[in-house]
Amino acid sequence: MADAPRVEVVDRRPSQVRADVLALPFREGPKAGAGVADVSRALRADLTATLRRRGWRGRSGDVLSIPTLGRLPAETVVVVGMGGGAERSAGAVRDAAVTVARALEGARSVATTIPQEGDDAGAGAEAFVEGLLLGGYRFDRYRHDPVAPDDAAPWRVRRVTLLTPPSDRAAAREGAARGLVLAQAANWARDLVNTPSGDATPEAMAEEARAMAAGLGIRSRVWNRARIEREGFGGVLGVGRGSSREPRVVELEYGAGGAARPIALTGKGITYDSGGLALKELDELEWMKSDMAGAASVMAAFRAVAELGVEANLIAALPFADNMTGANALHPGDVITHRGGRTSEVVDPDCEGRLVVADTLAYLCERRPAAVVDAATLSDAGGLGDGLWAVLGTDRDVVDELLDAGEAAGDPGWELPLTEDYNELLRSSVADIRNSPTEGADTTGMAALYLRAFVGDVPWAHIDIGSTAWMERETSRWPKGATGSPARVFARWIAARVARDGDAPSGATA
Repeated sequence: MADAPRVEVVDRRPSQVRADVLALPFREGPKAGAGVADVSRALRADLTATLRRRGWRGRSGDVLSIPTLGRLPAETVVVVGMGGGAERSAGAVRDAAVTVARALEGARSVATTIPQEGDDAGAGAEAFVEGLLLGGYRFDRYRHDPVAPDDAAPWRVRRVTLLTPPSDRAAAREGAARGLVLAQAANWARDLVNTPSGDATPEAMAEEARAMAAGLGIRSRVWNRARIEREGFGGVLGVGRGSSREPRVVELEYGAGGAARPIALTGKGITYDSGGLALKELDELEWMKSDMAGAASVMAAFRAVAELGVEANLIAALPFADNMTGANALHPGDVITHRGGRTSEVVDPDCEGRLVVADTLAYLCERRPAAVVDAATLSDAGGLGDGLWAVLGTDRDVVDELLDAGEAAGDPGWELPLTEDYNELLRSSVADIRNSPTEGADTTGMAALYLRAFVGDVPWAHIDIGSTAWMERETSRWPKGATGSPARVFARWIAARVARDGDAPSGATA
């Protein structure tokens, strides 16, 4: 992950700012946004009329670069479409910033008025900085002299200048600082997920978590195999036993403690999923390094919350294991014992993520948290496509809060039903529960029902990120590869929950 650029907020006319790129907004039509009139005068050309003659509409994702030929201190003007309608949303600003990032072509500095198109100065600045860094992300750790380079220019931006009226300057600076933290945390999660499994081993992931925590005042404990066995995490031990790389569990704690019950997070941390003895198809194996995206997103959320100074009480337990086909791998029909004593019949060794998350959910629920949420790549998220994660849960407020946070983050989700009647399909003749249904498809709902058995009466939600954590194709928002989902969702949800509850003890909601 590249170092963060320097972000400055200034009150200057766009025609006066020196930068490699000056990015200006247009609404669909095109209709000129903030700063366009000033730049048109300096260029001695009507930008809006010129774009109309060329058939450029200003739809979301539209972009065009125009050289200034020395008539402006900026070398190039990039005009960006923000779509139609009168809504001035932070989401439109974020999407425009992603578009800008893809059009920079190696620029080292960018100035913009686009944040002024947001619904308020702070939210607009936050969204622009966040979108620019997310859109400019490159994973080039292993690239030295590529035989066939791709079209993406290296990310070289070192300075970002947000042009803001004086009355909005303080709010814009605060918003830009938030956006920088959120984007950097999400991009760190993307780095972790993009790293090949030979390097991102259970031990390496535990060390990443420990190092991050040490630098931010977060308490951490790393469990080795012996400790995992003593704690009764039979799911983690069972899944990891086919690999030469021993499993790890990481505990994280953030906050001052006190009366408020903690918010608990966990995430699936399968550092590579071969499918075990139910070996996956070759086209899936290529990207199974991403099966630890849930745990990576929790780590990134802790980082963001700590860097933002959110006064939350947080706990996490993260299970890291390799699901391999070694001589000691789980067999179909094996029975394992989880934390708390519940037993699972392992019908499908490729339904391994729920086995490890069951251990950490049971452990966290012993702490009686105000809410517990897990993120895991357990399925294709119920067929929602690569633009939505799925959420299922036992608590109306928690589910609604997560959906709201997803909308605010530009990483949206959709609720699926948790149908208790289907529990009959998880009945085992030899254990308390089976990890795959007796008949029919192993759906997102079935995976969530399995996890439901381990949370008791603690308010709980499960986020399935099987469709959003890793892009198999490039989209308008994401390149192929890791997205960091739902790290920014978690950070926003936690901050909103703290803001709502203040210092009062948090409890279950109806």
